[in-house]
Amino acid sequence: MLGIKYFIWALLAGAFIPLIGILNARVGRALGEPIYATVIVFFVAILLALLVSVVFGKSSLTTQNLQNLAPFDFGAGLIVAFYVISATVLAPKIGVANFIVMAVSSQILFSLMIDHFGLFGAPVKPVNMAQLFGAVMLLIGLATTQLASSKID
Repeated sequence: MLGIKYFIWALLAGAFIPLIGILNARVGRALGEPIYATVIVFFVAILLALLVSVVFGKSSLTTQNLQNLAPFDFGAGLIVAFYVISATVLAPKIGVANFIVMAVSSQILFSLMIDHFGLFGAPVKPVNMAQLFGAVMLLIGLATTQLASSKID
């Protein structure tokens, strides 16, 4: 069993995700353009990532290491940028809760597909009936939150 510290770390990481849209929207308003907020967030992120890699990294980054990467391997950076831009632009327009409910729902459903089919080199972990039931409940919850949200607007 994984240590409790990893669960707490994951919970904190997830808890901070809704703040991306809020904080970036604030930065975007202050700068007069939401997309500029993404530049600021990635500048701060690269500084933190460099600091963490220097302090906790077990080996050095070399050009040889970089040559081992396929172009597809850089996709995570594109996905993160797309997510942050999306959160920055959409959270103020549709609400933080709506954005997060939709984003998390799609993450869970796509994760089940990745596991079930072993997509992108992931190990195959067939989806079971309990997971399918959870996915159906998730979709019902998603629909419920969206219907409730539309009645408020």
